[in-house]
Amino acid sequence: MPPEKEPQSSLEAFIKGRVGSRVRLVLDLDGLDLTTDFERTLLRLGYAATTVGAVEVQPGERVPAFFVENGIANFGWIFWEKFTDTRMRKLWGSEERNAKGDWAMQIPANRETRVYANVRLKIPMDVDRPVG
Repeated sequence: MPPEKEPQSSLEAFIKGRVGSRVRLVLDLDGLDLTTDFERTLLRLGYAATTVGAVEVQPGERVPAFFVENGIANFGWIFWEKFTDTRMRKLWGSEERNAKGDWAMQIPANRETRVYANVRLKIPMDVDRPVG
C-alpha cells in the first residue's frame, strides 16, 4: 500500500472497529495532526456532525458516535441510561471506562458539544444493562 494511503486506511479501520479495540485514538502521526483527515473520513463513512440531543434514538437502542477534541478521537454510544422505570437520561458515553466501571467521559443531551454520529448504524441494546 502506498505510504500516503496508510494513515487513511488506519483511520477507516479504527472508525469501523476493525483493528484492536475502538476506544480512543490519538490523531498525531510523527507530529502531523490528523484531526481533519479523521473528521473527513467520518463524514465519508456516513457519520454526521451533530449533538447528542439531536440524534434520533429510543430507549433500547444505541448509536455509535465519536467525540473529537484536542487531537484525540473518543468512541462511544448515544443511548438512554435508565435509572428507574420512570427516570432516564439521554447521553453519549465513552467506550472507555473509569475505575468504577462507569463511562470515563459523558456528554448529556442538553449540551451543544459536537459529536459525529451514524444513525444508520443504530443497534438494539438492553436498556437495563447498557454496558457490554
